[in-house]
Amino acid sequence: MCQVFISADPHLYDCRVRSVRLHGVATSIRLENLFWNVLADIAARDGMRVPQLCTKLYDELVQERGEVDNFASFLRVCCGRYLALQLSGGIPLDASIPISSLNAQRVLATERSPVQPDGFQVRAA
Repeated sequence: MCQVFISADPHLYDCRVRSVRLHGVATSIRLENLFWNVLADIAARDGMRVPQLCTKLYDELVQERGEVDNFASFLRVCCGRYLALQLSGGIPLDASIPISSLNAQRVLATERSPVQPDGFQVRAA
């Protein structure tokens, strides 16, 4: 089993820091290359570059939650959810279909609750 994971290209788990302007302030975000690649895929679907996507996500998160505790972790979770929603059929695999054109409620209806190793499902509070 582990061979599936340990055979990953080391470049994918190398970290890279990118500078992004959030509300006019230059901020550095450190993520593994795999996550930057997924963010690039997400951004491209809606005709954006990664810094634009990060700014949009940050602004909408602040609007919804009022604050951002760990933006890098939030971005990693966004990438994981994007891939999981593609697997569940909520987000089409066809990258020419913008995410902004999708019905969010329908997409979220396909989301499965993650299962913990002990068999318990994690539910949002």
